Amino acid sequence: MRKSEAKAKRKAPTDGAAQVEQDEDRYFSRAVSKALEVLEILKRSPKPQALHQLAPQVALTKSSLFRILHTLETSGYVEKSAEGRYVMSVDRQALIPTSMLSRLLRVATPHLRELTREFGESTALGVLFENHIETMAVVESPQVIRMGNTVGRILQPHASSSGKSITAFQTEERREHLLRSYGILRMTPQTIIDEQALVEEFRSIRERGYSVDDEETTAGGLCFGCAVSISEDEVLAAISMSMPKARAGAAETHQRLIEGVVRTARAISAEWSG
Repeated sequence: MRKSEAKAKRKAPTDGAAQVEQDEDRYFSRAVSKALEVLEILKRSPKPQALHQLAPQVALTKSSLFRILHTLETSGYVEKSAEGRYVMSVDRQALIPTSMLSRLLRVATPHLRELTREFGESTALGVLFENHIETMAVVESPQVIRMGNTVGRILQPHASSSGKSITAFQTEERREHLLRSYGILRMTPQTIIDEQALVEEFRSIRERGYSVDDEETTAGGLCFGCAVSISEDEVLAAISMSMPKARAGAAETHQRLIEGVVRTARAISAEWSG
């Protein structure tokens, strides 16, 4: 077979236009995509699923699927019964359907990379789950001294910038549920723990359109966040940009950083709904 024919064969679509798009996307992770497929199946299924039942649904061998299921189980996303059947953990159910979450990650990640490239600071995407807010994507700052983040980190709904950006736009009932599930804990001397002060903080975030974590989760850290609109009446995600406070400059220079975060969140929202 000639090299050109081999290359064409590798690029030939095996599952329609979506597969071609995935093959041409160098940032696309097939393992992550399959894991999201598994979560979507378990979320829809009225009964726990065995390994042999799941394998044909996601077009994987049992050995490959077992590695994915083991990772999801270890991370707390799925639970396995004594009979070896899998079910999705209740507290890990995202309010965004898994298929939509996969697309959100693909839309948001290039924008986060560009924001990090522009300002040289760490960026992240937070997503609302049933009873918590969780980091789902991270682009680390290239600088040696930076504010770190990790995928899977549970975000404080009352203190972190992404957490506050999401919580501020929820109904009173859901907002209360998030705060009670995590706890209104003092992380640093700057953490807002007074409930009336939190009500005012959330009101201010809704009015100005962005949030600030000024040493509220980590001493010496500064983070700006902005909600990502998934639909006209729902905020189920937010982005953030974090940095050492000493590198951010004086308060009057923060506006450029804030504008970058807000611009990026709007771009993600526009591409998502476009």
